Amino acid sequence: MKSMLGGLFILSLTGTASIGMAGGEVAVSKVTIKAADGSEVPVTIAVPPGKGPFPPVMFIHAKRGWDSAEETHIRELASQGFLTVAPDWQSGRMIERWPSEHNPATELDVEAGLDFLMKHPKACKTPVGLVGQSRGPYYAIRLAAKRGKDIAAIVSYYGHMQNPNAPEPDQLFRVAPEVMQLTTPMLFLIGEQDFELRRIVGGRAFYALWERGVPVEYQEYPLARRAFDFRQDQGPEEKIAARHARQRAKEWLARWMNLDADMQCPKN
Repeated sequence: MKSMLGGLFILSLTGTASIGMAGGEVAVSKVTIKAADGSEVPVTIAVPPGKGPFPPVMFIHAKRGWDSAEETHIRELASQGFLTVAPDWQSGRMIERWPSEHNPATELDVEAGLDFLMKHPKACKTPVGLVGQSRGPYYAIRLAAKRGKDIAAIVSYYGHMQNPNAPEPDQLFRVAPEVMQLTTPMLFLIGEQDFELRRIVGGRAFYALWERGVPVEYQEYPLARRAFDFRQDQGPEEKIAARHARQRAKEWLARWMNLDADMQCPKN
């Protein structure tokens, strides 16, 4: 089916699934939109119960691709009160899961997701929150450096803070140049047993942001490994860390999106 949403062309719309929550149901649906270069972008949408409008959040998945763990995450965000849109920057371009290199064209897919979210009829007309996992936060910092006025806050789950295509010295000793351009508040969430290089570069990004006066916090979880928040073999501490991380993310987004105690957007 073809339709328009606020001037954004939607190629197709699939059925809606609901998940029961206290006070109502989260509705999950899928559409296909177009990126600026004409590429098709599958998008999953999770809408909180109620009439809205709702605070808008975009979820950017990792290079492992889209599966049930990502859908669970966006449902959790919607259950917290966020209208959540998740563009799939891989499957529309027929990119296999776990790509080592970064494909710059896929940034157009993520930006199309942002435009779609900002025009969604149930989204508050406010700057958007970004939540990314692993490769996802690299897209987030690239997008925030380009369109800072549209981004209220970033939550980075163990995110790349360097271009995956950068040469080895940059991977070891430098952060991405976008980190030095950002003014967007950022929350880092990472396990203490994650990859050493990821922790090192994330730590450098934290200091680089803090020195420039950008609101930033770095949460490291004891006894937590790589992908602690959704891995199949979670230990008891990792299960607690995952719950804590979801709560911290909610609080960070609510703070910098200026939401009230009821998760309502500010009145214009």
